[in-house]
Amino acid sequence: MFEALILAVVVSAGETFSCTPTAVWDGDGPVWCEEGPRLRLAGIAAREADGTCNSNQPCPDASHEQARDTLAGLIGTPGGFGPHGHRIVTGPTMRCRSTGGAGGNRTGAWCVSPKSGDVSCAMVRSGTALRWDPYWGEHKC
Repeated sequence: MFEALILAVVVSAGETFSCTPTAVWDGDGPVWCEEGPRLRLAGIAAREADGTCNSNQPCPDASHEQARDTLAGLIGTPGGFGPHGHRIVTGPTMRCRSTGGAGGNRTGAWCVSPKSGDVSCAMVRSGTALRWDPYWGEHKC
């Protein structure tokens, strides 16, 4: 599962790809995909693992743990924790559309889960992540 860290490639903007989630770091990603990509959910912001928010993005009231666990539940069944604190998740394959690179070897993406529909929209509805307007654009829930 964590081999995907090494093999992760950025999916080109506009391309669609499959992501079968295996682990979640926080409420906006990264989400590790069995197929290789490591994705950051497009258009939203959640707290960082240390509980802070970056100064250039919206800051929800929900904790890092609340957001991480909500995301894990929206895309699959949360399990235990990986060696670095990732929440292990087993979930159905999502269909994602890349927005391009999201820093490092992450792919920004809008994803639809068979379990919860549009994942970015579901995270905003949950209150554990907020819309990040410069990246939300014309996206509709």
